Amino acid sequence: MSRLDLSGLGARPAQVWGAVRLVPLVRDEPITDLRLHRELYEDGPLTVRGERGTAYTAYVPHGFVANWTGDGSPAAAYGSQLSEERGPVVCAPLHLPRKLVQRRRGKEDAKRKAGGGPSGGLRFLPLHLALDGYLALHFGGPSIVWEEWTRRAVRDGLSPRAERAYRGEAVPGLDDALRVFEIHPGQCGVLVYVADALAAAFVVPHPDDYRALHPSLLQDLYGELMYQYALYGGPVPEFTARIAAEYVTSLAELRSAAARQQQEWESRHAALMAGELLDASYEVRQVYRMGRFRLSRFLPPFALHRTQHIGEMITDGKGRVAYLKTFRLTDKQVRRGHVLHRLAAHDWHVGRTAEAMGISGPELVRRVIHLGFEGLLKQHTEGPAKRRG
Repeated sequence: MSRLDLSGLGARPAQVWGAVRLVPLVRDEPITDLRLHRELYEDGPLTVRGERGTAYTAYVPHGFVANWTGDGSPAAAYGSQLSEERGPVVCAPLHLPRKLVQRRRGKEDAKRKAGGGPSGGLRFLPLHLALDGYLALHFGGPSIVWEEWTRRAVRDGLSPRAERAYRGEAVPGLDDALRVFEIHPGQCGVLVYVADALAAAFVVPHPDDYRALHPSLLQDLYGELMYQYALYGGPVPEFTARIAAEYVTSLAELRSAAARQQQEWESRHAALMAGELLDASYEVRQVYRMGRFRLSRFLPPFALHRTQHIGEMITDGKGRVAYLKTFRLTDKQVRRGHVLHRLAAHDWHVGRTAEAMGISGPELVRRVIHLGFEGLLKQHTEGPAKRRG
């Protein structure tokens, strides 16, 4: 388990629009040897072929491409100039990828070389690494055929893998907030709060990347809870800085007092508002290695009665975050992850799992059914639990 390292990123004063609060994140030093840009997909579903005739289908409005260089030479964002001698990036037509993370090859890579850009490029779909990791959580099924599990569960795996999410365009007030709020000089990320609950974190390597990807927040996924908070929650208060005029006698003192106010805001924000994300420990799984960077997804410990986030990130050789995107889970999603963790830790044996959780076997079966996994149990096992419920 490890924590997120956002060193090198500082929080600037929040901007408020109704129930939406955006906290800009500014880098001390932009990362120049890793750059992100967006590629647009035509409307329609994207399909990834799996094993044994299975397929993964989703609506994906856009994808991210990460380009990295070993010598720190520029790798510009979509639409900007690569160098004085060469023209801008020209994105090649997209084909349906065979997997969620795919190295750019062939004509696409050749076009980037011809344009003076770096040849290394990796395409991935925002948040799909994190969501796929959550949906596949321990879904391999029991290694031993316990009598409680159906033949279908053992043969096909624990198949219910669907969750509901909302696009940013559907979250009331988010589109206006992103349109109206200013982008700070050096801004490389943002924390999105709805009714002062952290909905998502988004971090990129370079300010030019953020300016290009700022509108993509409207196509990203947000949990149902965040949609409800925005729909029913009232306006949140603004945090304003107050400087006592009687203690300021010069411009230097005013500048010093303003700097202290900014430092106090950063520390309060990190301790109070962003603490649920930064103080938690995560299980990090590396997906791809790209030069000195690592593309990974992370899952929380699924502790009950706590706010939990899943996400994906790119870190450098010291573990510092260069790219980050998170998704807040609902309480029910946390409970599902908690039960799956406990079952997998005891090889999916209902009796031993229930004993470790301090509950009875029928109560564990009732919880499994309540969380939407009733199709995984044999009828004679779930029947008593239904009669008790």
